[in-house]
Amino acid sequence: MEKSIGSLNEAEIKGILGIDFGKAKIGLALADSETRMAFAFDTLPNDKDFFNKLRNIIQDRDVKEIVVGITKHENDPKSAQEKDEFVKMIEKETGIVPALQDEMFTTKMAQANIKQRGGRNIASKDDQEAARIILQSWLDGQD
Repeated sequence: MEKSIGSLNEAEIKGILGIDFGKAKIGLALADSETRMAFAFDTLPNDKDFFNKLRNIIQDRDVKEIVVGITKHENDPKSAQEKDEFVKMIEKETGIVPALQDEMFTTKMAQANIKQRGGRNIASKDDQEAARIILQSWLDGQD
């Protein structure tokens, strides 16, 4: 990442990764601490290779912060436990303690956003768009 501040007063620009957890797919979004704008990045399968891929993304994109979407009022205790375990695994596998952001209705909002833009194959992009919404909500709440 290029820095807009000269070397004498260099600002630390951190990569920030947003994550929308799903049992089958995990959506990713990226932002940096300077622009504070989130962008949909990728959707990865939730499989045995996920954390290897995640570590590579963290290294390649100089990620220093991670934001994970959680549902604050989870009706399904098993789903809540899976998300809790996922958050603990992120910390264990990356060394980064994730921030948590409410993700209520983000998938529906993501699908509506993609549809409004004329996007096709919505199901293949809604996870990363949901991650973008989660990350942008978190960024907006940091002011």
